[in-house]
Amino acid sequence: MASTSLLYTSLQLQIPTQRSSNLPSRPFSRRLILRPVSASVSEKPSAPSSTAAQGEATKLPIRKIPGDYGLPLIGPLKDRLDYFYNQGRDEFFKSRIQKHQSTVFRVNMPPGPFISPNPKVVVLLDGKSFPVLFDVTKVEKRDLFTGTYMSSVELTGGYRVLSYLDPSEPNHGKLKKLMFFLLKSSRDRVIPEFHTSYTELFDKLESELASKGKGNFVEANDQAAFSFLARSFYGANPAETQLGQDGPKLVSKWVLFQLGPLLVLGLPKLFEELLIHTFPLPPVLVKKDYQRLYDFFYNSSTVVLDEAEKIGVSRDEACHNLLFATCFNSFGGMKFLFPNMIKWIGRSGVKLHTRLAKEIRSAIRSNGGEVTIAAMERMPLTKSVVYEALRIEPPVSLQYGRAKHDMVIESHESAFEVKKGEMLFGFQPFATKDPKIFGRSEEFVADRFVGEEGERLLKHVLWSNGPETESPTVENKQCAGKDFVVLVSRLLVVELFLRYDSFEIEVGRSALGASVAVTSLQRASF
Repeated sequence: MASTSLLYTSLQLQIPTQRSSNLPSRPFSRRLILRPVSASVSEKPSAPSSTAAQGEATKLPIRKIPGDYGLPLIGPLKDRLDYFYNQGRDEFFKSRIQKHQSTVFRVNMPPGPFISPNPKVVVLLDGKSFPVLFDVTKVEKRDLFTGTYMSSVELTGGYRVLSYLDPSEPNHGKLKKLMFFLLKSSRDRVIPEFHTSYTELFDKLESELASKGKGNFVEANDQAAFSFLARSFYGANPAETQLGQDGPKLVSKWVLFQLGPLLVLGLPKLFEELLIHTFPLPPVLVKKDYQRLYDFFYNSSTVVLDEAEKIGVSRDEACHNLLFATCFNSFGGMKFLFPNMIKWIGRSGVKLHTRLAKEIRSAIRSNGGEVTIAAMERMPLTKSVVYEALRIEPPVSLQYGRAKHDMVIESHESAFEVKKGEMLFGFQPFATKDPKIFGRSEEFVADRFVGEEGERLLKHVLWSNGPETESPTVENKQCAGKDFVVLVSRLLVVELFLRYDSFEIEVGRSALGASVAVTSLQRASF
């Protein structure tokens, strides 16, 4: 999800859990203990080591960037068809790495004609060159959220929302501070509402298993994620408002109008090409749906809108940004990440499930039966599983940046001169599966990040629009919710293995992430 961010700030929360020694099978109540919450707004990120200003010394040989863009119109159309249909995304990149014997090359990125005015990019597909895309002293991020095109501002109330702003723009700092305020003001609701929403999810899956033989995790997760975000961020339960249960459906339709040019929906190729890849879908078709979402957020976010006015942002602009942050960034991220986590953990089998269940239950029992941040910090395997899911299939796969000046970018083998104004593009799953950095890079290795050696690899986990070892600030484009995403992902694993010993799944494909059905849930027995 471009540089999609899952919005939240670092939370220091403890949720004591009253449980008997029969931890998994009895319902538990929670009380909330809060530690101070801080959102960094001044730390400067360290500069990546993958670039140098033109003229600076490099020990690697300078090589001309291989590849070309082909003939006007024909080249971009050919690359688009290869990307979506003839080869598919991964093979599109792999074949060109082999052809050019380089992880840095030139190509056209979809959608191309007639949505994208200029599809020409320099591709970065290794873990050494990729981090330049995070360095806002070297690249500009203005209007690059969805890549080589920008969806109509009619889909966001007429405003360029935070995700499209470069840190050099005055409104970027104001809006990111507003997001930090949202996160601080809602901190006491986060973990209790996560437990409530995902207990409802597991209850629904068990009911579907009993009646149908399988439970649709993706559909249940959509409702749970939207409900959780609304309850925790705004203290509002959508089911008790005019929005009802329609939130996920409305959001998915609205997101399609923005990301359609980058998706494959499984429709007949010619029809799909004409419908979503050649011309943008008209925003008027989703206007009424968007208004329903806007009304819900406007009525639910009075405190945050009051704060927006204090820092110089109108209530209307603030509300459109809150809607985007919650529905596109946060909900969209959970819609993609959580099913993929369940997929990878489910595929790993009973042995890993047993190790996770033992670790989680032991840590909580030794913590007096309380689910706390401190207890989760004593779950190294659980932490590693979350980081490994973020590494092998990051929720943000596409990153863009426009070179602010001439520079030299280094891969592992060569150095390449990039000119000011050129568009840089990185496909993150290749960077985070770089075999020169990660052993068994294509495999899901559950304990990869356990221990000192494992922790040193975290600087190469890049899902948050920055290294896992760095922090979001108002001066950078790193995901404001980096630490929160890790927290709720761990909570999902904790909730799952407090309740179940193991589970089995069926996995299919969808336009966004995996389609996961749960076919077996084994209730906790120890």
